[in-house]
Amino acid sequence: MTDRAGAGRAPSLDDFAALAEAAFQALPEAFRRMTGAVLFRVEDFAPDEVLDELGIDDPFELTGLYQGVDLTRRSMFDPAPQPSAVFLYRRPILDEWAAHGEITLEELIAHVLVHEIGHHFGLSDAQIEAIEAAER
Repeated sequence: MTDRAGAGRAPSLDDFAALAEAAFQALPEAFRRMTGAVLFRVEDFAPDEVLDELGIDDPFELTGLYQGVDLTRRSMFDPAPQPSAVFLYRRPILDEWAAHGEITLEELIAHVLVHEIGHHFGLSDAQIEAIEAAER
């Protein structure tokens, strides 16, 4: 990774947002178009209420989250839903990256981003993992 945050310093929230934007722009155009209007957010950790709702005790266990109504469950007869959002959690991603030095930070951010977009498309974790395994 290009050290935009300064020598020996962890990338900031803004650095992460730029890396996530670059990862999204690197995806095929058709995939980006199908994603539609999704907000992308970078935070240090998931809020406590989100962790509690998911039954997660350790905030380092959650690297990303999709919130919204996935595309398979939307209907034009439903009231306008809240905008869908993909959250990337900087500190858990950095922790995972440090523990698994075989991939770059850019690759890990792209992986988490695509995984959460997969949930936006209505895919389960098992389906996403099967797609990832087929690509290896």
